Amino acid sequence: MTDLIQMSADGVEQLPLKQYTEQAYLNYSMYVILDRALPFVGDGLKPVQRRIVYAMSELGLKASAKYKKSARTVGDVIGKFHPHGDSSVYEAMVIMAQDFSYRYPLIDGQGNWGSSDDPKSFAAMRYTESRLTRHAELLLSELGQGTVDWVPNFDGTLDEPKFLAARAPSVLLNGTTGIAVGMATDIPPHNLREVVQATLHVLDNPKADVEELMAFVPGPDFPTGAEIITGRNELLEIYKTGRGSVKCRAIYNVDQGEIIVTELPHQVSGAKILEQIAAQMQAKKLPLVADLRDESDHENPTRLVIVPRSNRIDFEGLMAHLFATTDLEKSYRVNMNMIGIDGRPGVKDLSQILREWVAFRTETTTRRLNYRLEKVLHRLHLLDGLLIAFLNLDEVIHIIRTEDEPKAVLMARFNLSETQADYILDTRLRQLARLEEMKIRSEQSELEKERDDLQATLDSPRRLKSLLKKELTAVGEEFGDDRRAPLVERAEAKAYSEIDLMGADPVTVVMSEKGWIRAAKGHDVDPAALSYKSGDSYNFSVKGKTNQSVIILDSTGRTYSIGAHTLPSARGQGEPVTGKINPPSGAMYIAGLMGKNDDQYLMYSDAGYGFVTSLEELLSKNKAGKSVLSLPAGGRVKPPVAVLPTEDAHVVVVSNEGRMLVFPLKDLPVMARGKGNKMLGIPSARVKDREEFVIGAQVITPKDVLVLHAGKRHLSLKFSEMEHYIGDRGRRGHKLPRGLQKVDALEVQRGDAE
Repeated sequence: MTDLIQMSADGVEQLPLKQYTEQAYLNYSMYVILDRALPFVGDGLKPVQRRIVYAMSELGLKASAKYKKSARTVGDVIGKFHPHGDSSVYEAMVIMAQDFSYRYPLIDGQGNWGSSDDPKSFAAMRYTESRLTRHAELLLSELGQGTVDWVPNFDGTLDEPKFLAARAPSVLLNGTTGIAVGMATDIPPHNLREVVQATLHVLDNPKADVEELMAFVPGPDFPTGAEIITGRNELLEIYKTGRGSVKCRAIYNVDQGEIIVTELPHQVSGAKILEQIAAQMQAKKLPLVADLRDESDHENPTRLVIVPRSNRIDFEGLMAHLFATTDLEKSYRVNMNMIGIDGRPGVKDLSQILREWVAFRTETTTRRLNYRLEKVLHRLHLLDGLLIAFLNLDEVIHIIRTEDEPKAVLMARFNLSETQADYILDTRLRQLARLEEMKIRSEQSELEKERDDLQATLDSPRRLKSLLKKELTAVGEEFGDDRRAPLVERAEAKAYSEIDLMGADPVTVVMSEKGWIRAAKGHDVDPAALSYKSGDSYNFSVKGKTNQSVIILDSTGRTYSIGAHTLPSARGQGEPVTGKINPPSGAMYIAGLMGKNDDQYLMYSDAGYGFVTSLEELLSKNKAGKSVLSLPAGGRVKPPVAVLPTEDAHVVVVSNEGRMLVFPLKDLPVMARGKGNKMLGIPSARVKDREEFVIGAQVITPKDVLVLHAGKRHLSLKFSEMEHYIGDRGRRGHKLPRGLQKVDALEVQRGDAE
């Protein structure tokens, strides 16, 4: 880029705007990524959080100290280390103090620090007081022991730690969120005890994969006790890739017919939940709920009461609807993006995070041991000199009293270093007592033992690893706690549809010959007595419920679905059905069906072919319907017949020539669509010429009575009287008695035939 810089005549550097803006933006991006938005894998903190914790430690605000005004801390942070707005620093401080935001808060606040209902409702920093929590010791206790690098602050007048010497993998414990330039981070919180166990496993098995580590860290652990309902396989994928989403669901119980919500998902407001439910009630989209109450108090931080309209409603179904439509169930994005020990940002899987933290901890522990070893060696060096002085006390005193430059003489006479000579000269007279020699030798002996132990640990990777494990185990025992968010796999919650939410009132759907449709309340309606338009008349009717769909079968074998609740009232003459469906030109409406999805029907044509299907297979979402019954040449659609779910059910088929055949229902196939199998053996040519065809069919059981109508005559047959007509499916059947061969209708009387 330097090749592009040009000097103007007056000595001003000139650079193309494209190059300048590109470089300026890249510099800004890297600053935001590395120094503002992303946490460091070692201590799990962003720079502002690190500076707040460090500034509070410098103010002496440890867990046992008195509280100090938060404004004091914020002033130190922005004045010494973080030259940004006071409000942004204070907000970062507040989040670290909220036990509903942080799994392990780093700041102990006194005053109004916000609530779970409104995290932003905290008081101004001039009103609140704060100090560090005991958990902050995990970050600060080794800070002054040579464990970290120190860098100049923004104006070069002070030094600040580049990072803190964390004694546990803090990046996983509290998690964090942040938006950088071109990247973001969303790390969920975890349980300290579980993370420590996983880290100990990594120390013993450096090549441990994510699946092994999930035996110790089965999932995140949020500050609130809501259930984590994401399945293990999904969690495994999240920990393998570092990306995904975790679902949390509120916990509830039913008490005396009321639903009590006791735990809410992380960062979800109970007040907002009640608003969301109330909005559905006002919009009349939740008729199942009669009342809402918020009974949360000091003893019960979360207690939301949902009062159903009746004890007969499906509580699980209602809660599934609320989970799907409110924040009672919430998804949390996971994007484990952080600054690695190489100083570069990256999305890391669980094993990478723990391996990098182990490398970080190994380095800080090694530095701590080396720092302590240097201190021990220095002290031993001083004690060696002091002991020489004690053994030659009279001569030393004589040299000090008589020589002009006693330091040089002492160094030459007793072969002392300059440091030892200075220490001897600085020794107080009262330390020259006889007992001091014993103290020196005792201290010397202890330090020599410590020196040997430190050196042995530094020289032995095995001993160093044992020390790391011992310290990590102690952290888990001292600061660990039980999991708060239970891991429970749940089925996906489904919201009620508009049909599900309406009442299941009885209704009768009426269709006229010319295709006008309407719905009358109740089942005790005489559809033929209703008013019809001039030239129009009654066609068919079907009984059902308002939350069901009416299925219309036309003469081409197509079916159409219409919600019964969308039909006009029978007080008028209805409306053309073509406003709701789009049948082929010239199609006639044959029949209507309503019922449960698993209800079965015999679909057949008068060509003598049929099959069994369920009502669910006849439903259609398209206005053009769906083709269900295929027609042979000359064949016509017949109204479907309800099928009884019994093993001994039989099909009765009668032709216009007076032939009747009875065969087992199970001989017919169960199909979704098609022509079906031959029921009555009518030659195709006779069907095509309309010489012979099926008049009707019925499904009967041995307890039923079949009634054949032929004009004004009728014949009632018990099942035991039909033996002559029972045969294999597809046969021609037998002729009915003379006088009943022109059958025009079949009727079944249900009940005991005896």
